[in-house]
Amino acid sequence: MTSPVRPGPSNTLTDVAGLRVGHHQRIGDGWLTGTTVVVAPPGGAVAGVDVRGGGPGTHETDVLDPRNLVERVHAIVLGGGSAYGLAAVAGVMDRLADAGIGFPVGTEPGQVVPIVPAAVLFDLGRGGDFRATPGPAFGAAAYDAATDDPVALGTIGAGTGAVAGGIKGGIGSASAVVAGVTVGALAVVNAVGSTVDPTTGELYGTRFGLAGEFDGLRPPDQRERTAALEAAQAPAAAAGRGVAESFHTTIGVLATDATLTKAQCQKLAGIGHDGMARAIRPVHSMFDGDTVFALASCAGPSLDPPAFNAVLAAAADAFTRAVAHGILAADSVGRHHAYADLCPSAVQQWRRR
Repeated sequence: MTSPVRPGPSNTLTDVAGLRVGHHQRIGDGWLTGTTVVVAPPGGAVAGVDVRGGGPGTHETDVLDPRNLVERVHAIVLGGGSAYGLAAVAGVMDRLADAGIGFPVGTEPGQVVPIVPAAVLFDLGRGGDFRATPGPAFGAAAYDAATDDPVALGTIGAGTGAVAGGIKGGIGSASAVVAGVTVGALAVVNAVGSTVDPTTGELYGTRFGLAGEFDGLRPPDQRERTAALEAAQAPAAAAGRGVAESFHTTIGVLATDATLTKAQCQKLAGIGHDGMARAIRPVHSMFDGDTVFALASCAGPSLDPPAFNAVLAAAADAFTRAVAHGILAADSVGRHHAYADLCPSAVQQWRRR
């Protein structure tokens, strides 16, 4: 018998108790980028990762291999700026080290190394200045802003410069409670592929909503659908010319309060890509660096195989739903138009809820 699934109280990643999320971004004067940090509980979280895009930008992913020594991580950084944006990790590590949080490497207090895996997306030049990228100050500011409040969505943090299939992308999140376990997803939607069904103009991801989650959404009218499809065709044309507009990457985090091993976390991260593939087409291209992390706070129970399988299924759908929320919450910036502005008839009734 399949366990019933319902969203958590905020329907965001922080429904997993103990996690905090913070954002920092800059918009204007050549900037359109940001950093998001997911902070683990003080004792850290067991973690895994699955990288499937053809052009990833990552930090400290090898440490998550189940064969390796370190069991727990202390934060995950998601950011813009392509490989330059990995510099934001230093700011998060400094904040954790100042608090004495990290992997112990000495006998004295404070002799720790914070374990902070990271993944970045490509948003270079979208604000006008190619080298306006996150650095250590972005990571420190995102860490300082981290709270256990419902996750702020849309054009914020790592999603500030995101574009998905020619439409403005952003931060999305969702959660589910199943088999006595909470699982949450956070997605930074920045894909070569499209989130929009070309036949109906609807978002692929909204088909997987929980009861009432996307009630009120409708297919856009024909004129709006045409505008959305024209926007979606822009990246494909750019890819043919070999210009930077063709580079993207969708990144994210799945988290649970269940007690999981590193191997189970790796499986959880992998299932996130199934959710990504239901919301974005095509996915995992050579122009994307698609990466999903998984965190287990281990505050809850260990899972037998049927319960673990139920959590995996809910997690995949949560990532799909998070992608849809990221597109719906995004705001237009400059020439990057949001779905809500391209297709107002689709969201008019949903926005009133």
